[in-house]
Amino acid sequence: MRILFVGDVVGKAGRKITVTHLPLLRADFQIDLTIVNCENAAGGFGITVQIGEELFRAGADVLTSGNHIWDRKESYDFLCRERRILRPANYPPGVPGCGFWNGVVLGIPVAVLNLQGRVFMPCIDCPFRTFDALRQNELAEAKVLLVDFHAEATSEKLAFGSYVDGRASAVIGTHTHVTTADETVQAGGTAYITDSGMTGSSDSIIGMEKTASIERFLLQIPRKFEPAQARPRLSALVVDVDEITGYARSIQRVCRME
Repeated sequence: MRILFVGDVVGKAGRKITVTHLPLLRADFQIDLTIVNCENAAGGFGITVQIGEELFRAGADVLTSGNHIWDRKESYDFLCRERRILRPANYPPGVPGCGFWNGVVLGIPVAVLNLQGRVFMPCIDCPFRTFDALRQNELAEAKVLLVDFHAEATSEKLAFGSYVDGRASAVIGTHTHVTTADETVQAGGTAYITDSGMTGSSDSIIGMEKTASIERFLLQIPRKFEPAQARPRLSALVVDVDEITGYARSIQRVCRME
């Protein structure tokens, strides 16, 4: 089974290149399941119903997210009624939406789980213990399980990847918007990368116009961020999973430029 994961889509530039290249990548790599992180898709912060539906039409099967999924209140109802868009599962009970998706691909039970780290991030429930609980219950039947681990600290991502090795098919780190070169299949069979990178303007500071970002560091006062548009780049991963064992065979970084 081949799984395509598209890293954090940022603003119009990220959406446009995703919509253009997703069908091509699905065909080129003979993809069976496509996952897109969408938390920055609407003007760099959150998602709208219209944008979510656009990504689904382009070929996304599941949309994952992170802490910015809450930036637009209009998305709350979308989270509640559309089970294919996920928010991190370790937010406290009572928040809108769901943190995992169960489905069947090629006749195989498959799940996608979205979790969020806690180091330098909002104080929420433990992602390690949340994984344990869900893997033993709601996700127990999944033969293939991919986890989007949305976190800031490299150490926390590496620790989580090691913690679930052999119990997930892949752990894909998101949030920092900078692609790492540490993709690997761990000893227990779980594919891992610290960060999948960003899909958006490559002539930017993590997807945003440079001027406001630089002024924020120089002046130490708030500046309004706007998504950059120049030189869009798509950052993605292709994970090949053995359908019988649920373990990864390989993980490959993919980049497309316009």
